[in-house]
Amino acid sequence: MEAAGSSPSIVEYFGGEDGYRCGYCKNETGNLSHGMWAHSMTVQDYQDLIDRGWRRSGKYVYKPIMNQTCCPQYTIRCQALSFQTSKSHKKVLKKMLKFISKGDVSKVVSEEEPMDSHIEDVAACDFAYKSGSHVSQSELTPLSVDHTERVENEDKDTGVTKEEVNVQKVESGSLQICADKDTPVPGEPSRPAKIVHAPPKPGKGADLSKPPCRKAKDIRKERKLQKLLQNQMCTFEGSPLQAGDQIFLLQNSKSKTNQPKTIEDFIFVSLPDDAPHKLEVRVVRSSPPSSQFKATFQESYQVYKRYQMVIHQDPPDKPTINQFTRFLCDSPLEAENAPNGPECGYGSFHQQYWLDGKIIAVGVIDILPYCVSSVYLYYDPDYSFLSLGVYSALREIAFTRQLHEKAPDLCFYYMGFYIHSCPKMRYKGQYRPSDLLCPETYVWTPIEQCLPLLEHSKYCRFNQDVKAELLPPNPVVLNDKDEVVPEVSAENTQKSINVDEGRIKELGRVRVLHKRTVMPYSVYKKRRKGPSDEASVQQYASLVGQTCSERMLLFRS
Repeated sequence: MEAAGSSPSIVEYFGGEDGYRCGYCKNETGNLSHGMWAHSMTVQDYQDLIDRGWRRSGKYVYKPIMNQTCCPQYTIRCQALSFQTSKSHKKVLKKMLKFISKGDVSKVVSEEEPMDSHIEDVAACDFAYKSGSHVSQSELTPLSVDHTERVENEDKDTGVTKEEVNVQKVESGSLQICADKDTPVPGEPSRPAKIVHAPPKPGKGADLSKPPCRKAKDIRKERKLQKLLQNQMCTFEGSPLQAGDQIFLLQNSKSKTNQPKTIEDFIFVSLPDDAPHKLEVRVVRSSPPSSQFKATFQESYQVYKRYQMVIHQDPPDKPTINQFTRFLCDSPLEAENAPNGPECGYGSFHQQYWLDGKIIAVGVIDILPYCVSSVYLYYDPDYSFLSLGVYSALREIAFTRQLHEKAPDLCFYYMGFYIHSCPKMRYKGQYRPSDLLCPETYVWTPIEQCLPLLEHSKYCRFNQDVKAELLPPNPVVLNDKDEVVPEVSAENTQKSINVDEGRIKELGRVRVLHKRTVMPYSVYKKRRKGPSDEASVQQYASLVGQTCSERMLLFRS
């Protein structure tokens, strides 16, 4: 869904690097991954990349070498629309509700905090710092479209189709969704009349002028709905949700008879007027930084610094502003807005949790065409008793469901990586229903089918059809005319659905940015001087897939 007028993604591929220290098993050189630096990236390209096992840490995008790394990391997604809260999830939601409404602080010793932090991002972070690109901006700016098209026309042997290359970068500012936070929502007083219970009909008792007794449950629901309009659950750039959106979500969350409560049933709750605390969740765009993000930057950084020092025992001088910015604020994702997309737009955001006027936690998220992707969470250690890791994950699932109402394709919640070989990281599998990504076919598989396989082997292909005839992982050969010549063997004579459908088929069509000019790889290969880099380009294309390799620009010096 590349937005009209948006810049193409520009990446530098680093290849498979030497092993780094693993954040899970502590192996000093066992963490192996492919990596690339993303100078810019469209949300659709990143969506397609994470559906092939990639993940970002700041502007560094990496993909674990699954069959070699010490702790294989499987991309996991939760089906947000079908999500049901577990008993442990309900405990966390109730604990927060009791704290806000009554000031009650549970004296029970908290269990180890799930969703405490996304260690995989921390592990990749060290390498991201070392691998930042030093390429000047001028080298990344392609020349005019006309010149680019002339270059592409030089490719007379492969028949590569001409395509316009938009080289003008769109400056996207933050989008203010609603009016100022203190401004009344237009039409708010009239909204409840459409959905509250109709006046009861006269009863058949002794006094026909009086209505029959109403169920306390119905009265509570009506009061909840009316109270809801005076409270706010989540805000964009400091402005409350529109009343209509709140009402719709509440209606959508009402539990039917004998059905378990949803997340919304715990979040959309009327609070007493004398509630000792007030919790507000604000969504602010972090890249490009909005005015709200800039205004709260220092406070947010101080929370991160305390979190790193207390939770991860970092020395006081380590969590620097530069590290915080590169790791959790910088993002290659271009801000995009679409008519059928969420009102806040797509891109990178910080979801700030404000308790009684101060930030106590921040969830770093990406809003993509099909999902909300959780990047990281940090919080004030003084509020560890609220299990903010679990609570924020549940709020992000609820947020995904909220965005789905405006953007129907957006219905998944990506939790990063699931690491079965590390027992402390198995908690993500408790968010059901969820799927794991097959590392070979890139097909989503229900986690219930994957767990027995992972018990026997830390790396495994989830598609276990033994009758499937597989194509070689990189079945691409170019002849002297740069034409694709498929390998012929007994193994690939029968195509199966159990192959990587997005695999690279035509290396010559990979888009390259060379000397400020966009060209297909087949043209670049003829122009290039020096040793061949075909093996590196081949590896890059096989990892990102044919579709992304034809959309993104691979920078070559």
